[in-house]
Amino acid sequence: MKFNRKRFYLAAVPIFFLVPLILNPYWVDVLNSIGLYALLGLSLNLIVGYAGLFNLGHAAFYAVGAYTSAILNTTYHIPILLLLPVAGLAAGIFALIVARPIIHLRGDYLCIVTIGVGEIVRIALINDVFGITGGANGIFGIARPRIFGMVIRTPHQFFYLIWLFVAITVFLFYRLEDSRVGRALNYIREDEVAAEACGINVAHYKLISFVVGATWAGMAGNIFAAKMTIISPESFSFWESVLMFTLIILGGAGSIEGVLLGAFLIIGLPEIFRELSNARMLFFGAAMIAMMIFRPEGLIPPVPKKYRVFSGTDRGETT
Repeated sequence: MKFNRKRFYLAAVPIFFLVPLILNPYWVDVLNSIGLYALLGLSLNLIVGYAGLFNLGHAAFYAVGAYTSAILNTTYHIPILLLLPVAGLAAGIFALIVARPIIHLRGDYLCIVTIGVGEIVRIALINDVFGITGGANGIFGIARPRIFGMVIRTPHQFFYLIWLFVAITVFLFYRLEDSRVGRALNYIREDEVAAEACGINVAHYKLISFVVGATWAGMAGNIFAAKMTIISPESFSFWESVLMFTLIILGGAGSIEGVLLGAFLIIGLPEIFRELSNARMLFFGAAMIAMMIFRPEGLIPPVPKKYRVFSGTDRGETT
């Protein structure tokens, strides 16, 4: 039976949004963490899965969004949710500055550069370079988000805020797949040389994917800051970038459903097996090795897209 994506989401989404009603606050908070990493994974998927850029410094853009929101909120008392687009814009501009001179790099070279960018941002935050990040202690006293005057405090309230943003993100990214940009990125992913030979400006579209992905990571950073009310540089370490990259590879690079599944597996399973704390990372490592051997394309690889080719007669022209 053919998988119907639309019917699946229409059936699954209402059921999933009722799940918090039967869970205790701890497990709802686990789902909130899964939602945040799903947002980060979807944003990184634009860069890794669509454009084929090996980015292991994505936590830097996450940090820029979180710190931009925290600084403006604690200094000027701007409502944290109003800073959502500001956080995305700051991360996007930073990504544009960083990516512009390195977008032509490929493979290991780009990967090493992005690792360096992530570490530079983290070390700059620790050393309080501009005197506004709070150094290693971070920033305290970030205000809780408000919606129509209601303060969002509990894990159940944050669940609906985070997963509503995830649902909007999934919808927009599906629309992006069918857009001109999405088709160009799909060509680049399948065969970069052939795409360039067909007249696609590969560097231009890669830069777009990098900036849009970073913008979304910045907005995820805003929600993270609002949820935690305190942020520090250690929340944006290299390990965070590794987790984002891993959940994409595990779920299936270029696949939205794969990223969502990867977030559940990478973030959720360690919590389920917390009682086996001494052995869970051993099982996790063995599972990743097995995946790379037996299913390197991921658990839910992207479905190859088919585009109709129009001839001259289809357009009312003679051939």
